[in-house]
Amino acid sequence: MTHITPDTIFNVGPAEITDSVITTWVVMLLLSMSGLAASRKLKLYPARWQLLLEALMEGVNKAIEEVLERDPWPFLPVIGTLWLMIAVSNLVGLIPGLVSPTRDLSTTAALSVISLLAVHFYGIRYQGLVKYIKHYMEPTFILFPFHILSELSRTVALMLRLFGNVLSGEMIAGVLLLVAGFIVPVPFALLEVVVALLQAYIFGMLTLIFIAAGIRAVEAEKNKEVA
Repeated sequence: MTHITPDTIFNVGPAEITDSVITTWVVMLLLSMSGLAASRKLKLYPARWQLLLEALMEGVNKAIEEVLERDPWPFLPVIGTLWLMIAVSNLVGLIPGLVSPTRDLSTTAALSVISLLAVHFYGIRYQGLVKYIKHYMEPTFILFPFHILSELSRTVALMLRLFGNVLSGEMIAGVLLLVAGFIVPVPFALLEVVVALLQAYIFGMLTLIFIAAGIRAVEAEKNKEVA
């Protein structure tokens, strides 16, 4: 906890490869390998681990369907991956000697950009490019730059919220460890698990809400034209 900036491990030309970047690569590799391994061992009569995965998948599908009120499968790859990636990345910081990639502002910025791109991707996919852009000019084209500013500001808010909560949690844990030793931080670490999962859920849910808002805004305008 000597500083809050990531440590540079090595350089690739002008690019610095930090500890958070390496941890992110390891997390992505482990999740990819776990997904491939799990998909190859699916059975008609599932074992306990398969039942757990199916229950998790059903929960994600239900959450997406409740927010979007439409078929959840087209949205599952992005939202499910965001939830899983952020949750594991947050929990990594609880392992001694490792840091959470999400305590790095560049990591949370990348995740926020993915969220922003997902919102526009699904908006254009379901409504078309012209209609999607048009809804940013309602009720008047003068508001177009303000709508764009709103999109950017909520992306920055996503980035800072995740970064701040993860970083503050690790800093508090470090202070408690220095002051009270290993006894007091144990229940705090359990609370950190809950917070880590909650932050992942909030990030994915906000992305879902932004996607739903974009789609419904265009649909509302289309219904007005029909009426």
